[in-house]
Amino acid sequence: MERSRTLNQSEQHQSSSKRLNKLDWGLLLVLGAVVAWLYYRSSVGVNYHWQWEKAVDLIFTPRADGSLPYFFQGLVATLRLSLWGILLALVLGTILGIARHSKVMLVRIPANLFVQLVRNIPQLVFIFIFYFFISNQLIPLLGLEEVLRGNRAEPNVLQLFLFGPVNLWENLLSGVLCVGLLSSAYVAEVVRSGLMAVPKGQWEAADSLGLSFWTKYRYVIAPQVLASITPALAGQAISLVKDTSIVSLISIQEMTFAGTEIANSSGLIFEIWLIVGLVYFLLCFGLSLLFKKVEKRSLRHLFH
Repeated sequence: MERSRTLNQSEQHQSSSKRLNKLDWGLLLVLGAVVAWLYYRSSVGVNYHWQWEKAVDLIFTPRADGSLPYFFQGLVATLRLSLWGILLALVLGTILGIARHSKVMLVRIPANLFVQLVRNIPQLVFIFIFYFFISNQLIPLLGLEEVLRGNRAEPNVLQLFLFGPVNLWENLLSGVLCVGLLSSAYVAEVVRSGLMAVPKGQWEAADSLGLSFWTKYRYVIAPQVLASITPALAGQAISLVKDTSIVSLISIQEMTFAGTEIANSSGLIFEIWLIVGLVYFLLCFGLSLLFKKVEKRSLRHLFH
């Protein structure tokens, strides 16, 4: 009976999700109409002469050394920052979330301090403090100074794809640590709320079966937590992708930094920034579709 009720709730959730999709399309149409009106007013009221052909040509023009266009180098850097930042945030955030849910004070208190510290400091302040004070001390402490600053070796194809040029490895590490640590505090809260939502009987049943810590979390707790927190994790992952634009302030050459340079040098302010905004939208929209599939799969696995 309980299983049937749960399945019915899942079906109702999916049907309501479809109805919401129709509403979403309606809102997108309204948004499109507003954008079209603003475009018209900018041409008539502000008397701005749009130069889309020139802007697109700048975006796709290769660099003097024959490498990728500057904008696409920034896009690839944003993808790298997002990929490694999300990975760091999920791993560290999960550990912190479990620690915050722990009954052991020596584990719970440091996790609480970290989460409260990061969540209550403005992101811009955190990035400047981390980059200019902590990062310069952290790299030598970890023994990475020779690898990141003194490395002159030519990277292989895999290293170039995953980490980019050698001379930018330090920038990549700093950017990943900044956005990853910032996001991990929020992921920790999401994981903690998911753990608290698991019924007490599930914990007691797992303990009564004599399951080990890892087995209990892997087969009993984790599937239920994942099904409940996937939407919140999706929102945080999307926020992280957008937050990568902040590290442009510390001269990390991601897409926002590249867009700023191109817009300032060409004077095509509106065109370049609209293109940058569109690319961010496509990245975030694609990520939301991916997490929607993950959510459906986790629900299907949990209920069946």
